[in-house]
Amino acid sequence: MTPTLFSQSAPLSASSAIPRADSALRLILHPVPNRRAVVDGAWWPYSRNAAAELPGLVAAADRLLDRVTLRVGVHGDTWQSLTRRIPARGRQIRVSWSRHTDPRLIILSFATGDPVVLLIIPPGTAVGTAEATLRLAAQDTAGLTPDDILTLADLPSGPRRA
Repeated sequence: MTPTLFSQSAPLSASSAIPRADSALRLILHPVPNRRAVVDGAWWPYSRNAAAELPGLVAAADRLLDRVTLRVGVHGDTWQSLTRRIPARGRQIRVSWSRHTDPRLIILSFATGDPVVLLIIPPGTAVGTAEATLRLAAQDTAGLTPDDILTLADLPSGPRRA
C-alpha cells in the first residue's frame, strides 16, 4: 500500500484503504487498525503546550474516526501546561498522565472500540523528516517499535520508558 499523505479529497471512512489525515493538525491515522502494530498513526504537534495542542488533536481524531474521545493519556514530563481536563466540542476531556508510559506516545480512549496510539513527532522536526515519519506511521507497522519507526524516518529515537 502506498499511502497518500494529507489527501484532502480522500474518504475518511474506516473502510478506506487510504490513511485518514488532517494536514492542518499534522495528524495521520492508519486506515484499518492493526492490534499487532505498536502505533495507529502519528501526530506532529506545533509545540509541547498541552493546553494549546490537545483540544485540536481531540477534535480532529473525533472527526476522522467518527468517535468521541473520552480520555487522553500522555507522559507527564513531555508536556507543558498540562491540566486534568481539556475542552472539546462542548464537553471536557479527561487528561491522564504518568511517568511510566512511553513519552513518545499519546493514547486516545473512546467509549467504543480500542484505544488509538499515536507516535508523537517532536515539534521543530524538519519538514521532510516529519512527513517521512507520518507516511511511515500510516503504513503497516506491525513488528516495528517506536524506535524502529523513528530510525527509519531518520529521527533520533529519544527517551523511552520500559
